[in-house]
Amino acid sequence: MLAAQPMKAARLSLSLARLGRIRLDYLVVSGGKKLHPLSQREARRIWLRAQRLDTAAPFGAGARAVADAVAHLGYVQIDTINVIERCHHHILWTRIPEYRRADLRQAQSVDKSVFEYWTHALSYIPSRDLRFFIPLMRLHKRERERWFEQVTPQDLRKVMRLIRQGPLTIRDIDDDVLVEKEHLWASRKPSKRALQFAFYTGALAISERNGMLKTYELIGRHFGWDKPPKAASAPEVAAYLLDRALRSQGLVSLDSICHLDAPSKPGVRRVIEACVRRGELVPVMLEGAGKQEHWARPELLEEKGEGGPELVHILSPFDPLIIQRKRTRLFFGYEHRFEAYVPKHKRQFGYFALPVLVDDDIVAAIDLKTDRQNRELLLQKWSWVGVGAKRGARGELKRRIEEALGRFERFQLGD
Repeated sequence: MLAAQPMKAARLSLSLARLGRIRLDYLVVSGGKKLHPLSQREARRIWLRAQRLDTAAPFGAGARAVADAVAHLGYVQIDTINVIERCHHHILWTRIPEYRRADLRQAQSVDKSVFEYWTHALSYIPSRDLRFFIPLMRLHKRERERWFEQVTPQDLRKVMRLIRQGPLTIRDIDDDVLVEKEHLWASRKPSKRALQFAFYTGALAISERNGMLKTYELIGRHFGWDKPPKAASAPEVAAYLLDRALRSQGLVSLDSICHLDAPSKPGVRRVIEACVRRGELVPVMLEGAGKQEHWARPELLEEKGEGGPELVHILSPFDPLIIQRKRTRLFFGYEHRFEAYVPKHKRQFGYFALPVLVDDDIVAAIDLKTDRQNRELLLQKWSWVGVGAKRGARGELKRRIEEALGRFERFQLGD
């Protein structure tokens, strides 16, 4: 850990043509390295602002809001679990209070402003960013993962022949000779794996989604391309990953930029170092981070927020604020446990617990279940955490959370 020297903080002035004059306070640490000190509370407010969780309706409403939210966040994770509303709808509703599920369908299938592909998981991504994923598509084609080893040329030719006649779902293919599953989430239909392989290699796009049923289409026909976009170079992809993280996280580390993507770290680090040399990024000493390096844009560190946000959010466990568990623990002092796959007797928060953000603290984890038949939201378990675990604070917190649960229930049961 870098030890701060017993000396007064130095003042450093940066003169940047595109930023104007920025003045920041620095600590000079061993080796003469200058780091901007930042408390955990300051860091979490930066992250909340970057995630647009400090404003009631930052993106407006409708399909345009969906496109803008996905573009700002960089991606919105998709997941199959529907104990409550699926996480992609939940994440969007958190930032778009008037969100309707049809807005996402409009954005994906009609406006085509978002598309599905793999980030750290299957996600909605801004269509404008597709060129940055073409190298990954080509990599999948060159180096088949174990999951796709059993895709035969015959199966691939079959699905491509069928799809040239028009979009299709796996339910449209009913003449497969079924095989044994190799994995719990695998399919017995060889055609399904062939469709997935063609999707990951960039031949097909998912043009529509109904629940978890995907409609596949030729990617060029879906987007109406005369020719596909030019693939981004490796340095362009690294710069893209950094820019995406800075926009949606504010304060970044290599781990947060390259979440579950270790091969990208060397290229991203080179871009960071170049930005630091140009004065476009500032190294940060984050309280409690130890040796983990963080960076931010200097103008972001200069901003002085007027206190924290005064909002309540019932968050998805796959929300960008929660999915990077170590980062959430560092910034909020809260370690989320996703216990759907944990034996019941070992669960602490419950099968599908949702973290509750009140202002700029995570104060509770609430295990919920939607009873769609009886049209009600069921509270399975309520666990107080952090500030919420202090008895004196619970009365007002509980009132505010219950109001938010009412809004959440209306979303769950709405169209």
